[in-house]
Amino acid sequence: MKQVIRYKKKILGIIVKNAIKSKKEGIQFFSPSNFTQQLGLFNHRTGKTIKPHTHNKFIRKINKTTEVLFILDGVLRVDFYKNRKEYLYSKIIRKNDLIILNEGSHGFKVIKKVKMFEVKQGPYYKKVDKIKFEAVDEKKVKIKK
Repeated sequence: MKQVIRYKKKILGIIVKNAIKSKKEGIQFFSPSNFTQQLGLFNHRTGKTIKPHTHNKFIRKINKTTEVLFILDGVLRVDFYKNRKEYLYSKIIRKNDLIILNEGSHGFKVIKKVKMFEVKQGPYYKKVDKIKFEAVDEKKVKIKK
């Protein structure tokens, strides 16, 4: 099940619940084609051939880093913020859930010991890639279903 996280007209993120249990055959993309990270699930039968291919070189302009998290085990709270660091609300993701974080700001709180993959564009430049700020007060956390 795909959940789109929005604030005004912007997509802050997309959560795919229980991503690996999809029965739909073929290719299923969860991210819009204009995202700087494309997120798809391939579900093919034995013997399916994916034609060899190469990706053309051309210049792409990417202004920000997007992240993809895949939860292997545990429970993680994802806190969403407006670009100005104002807290909006939180979502809970669990084992086999996947999230792509696209706009706004975000933070995390481990609810149950977590193991996850993170994929994002590189190269990573520690001094210019991100600005850290204080997390939401725990008393003000709002979990949105």
